[in-house]
Amino acid sequence: MAKPLAGKVAVVTGASSGIGQAAALKLAEAGADVTMCYYSHRDEAEVTAAKIRALGRKALPYKIDVSDQAAVEAMVAETVQQLGRVDVFVSSAVYSDREPFLTANMKGFRQTLEVSMFGAYYCLRACCNQMVKQGQGGSAVIVSSPHAKIAFPNAIAYNMAKAAIDQMARTAACELLEHKIRVNICYPGWTDTPGERKFFSEETIQKAGKSLPWGRLATSDEVGRAILFLADPASDYITGEILHIDGGLFLPYWSKRDEGDF
Repeated sequence: MAKPLAGKVAVVTGASSGIGQAAALKLAEAGADVTMCYYSHRDEAEVTAAKIRALGRKALPYKIDVSDQAAVEAMVAETVQQLGRVDVFVSSAVYSDREPFLTANMKGFRQTLEVSMFGAYYCLRACCNQMVKQGQGGSAVIVSSPHAKIAFPNAIAYNMAKAAIDQMARTAACELLEHKIRVNICYPGWTDTPGERKFFSEETIQKAGKSLPWGRLATSDEVGRAILFLADPASDYITGEILHIDGGLFLPYWSKRDEGDF
C-alpha cells in the first residue's frame, strides 16, 4: 500500500500521550519518520517510539519545554541532523489550569499561555523556517479547541491561548502561501485522553460523554486520523481552514437530544 508520507519527517509536540501520541503513530503509519516531543511521561514516549520503529520508521523522542524558544530551535536543528529534514509539524502540547479568573494563580495562568500559545508559536516558527529553507513546501496542523470559540468558565487562560493560536495559524497560512506551506487547524471535541483526568473523575467523564451530541467522547485515534488527513499531500488545496472532529458539538440542535425534543 502506498505511503503518502514516505520520505517525509514530522515533528509532533505533546507526543507522549493522548492526541499527540495518536498523531505521531498515524503519521508514522503513513510513512513519516517522527520527532516526538514530550515534557513528561518519558516511559510512554519510549513505548510510542518503539511502536513507530516497529513500523519501519525512525523515531526521535525529544524531551523539551516548548515555552523555551531556544530549546525549540535546538530541537528542530537536532531533527534535521538526525532525520534529515522537516516536512510536517503538529502542535499538540498544552498546559492548562482551571480556576475562576478573579482568583487565578498567576503562575499557572502564565504557564498556560507560555506553553499553549507561545509554545505553539515557537514550534511553528522554527519548523516552518526549516521548511522554507528546504524549498519543497510542507504542512502544519495546529491542534486548537472549541475553547477558542466557546467561553468555557474557569478556563480563561486556556480559552485565550486557543483563540490566539487560531489567528496565529490563519495568519501564518497567509504568509506561507508563496512557499506552498499549508497551515490548518484541528478542533477536537471533548476527547478521551489522560489529560482530561486532571480535571474530571472517571465517573464524570463517562457520564458526561453520554450527554454529548454523538453520545460519547472522541478517541485520540479519531483525532489522529483527522490530523493525518490535513497533513497528507493529497490535501494540498486545503490551507487556513478549521476541521472539526467534535461529534456535532457546534450543531444548533445538539442540546435537544432527548426524545420528543425534535
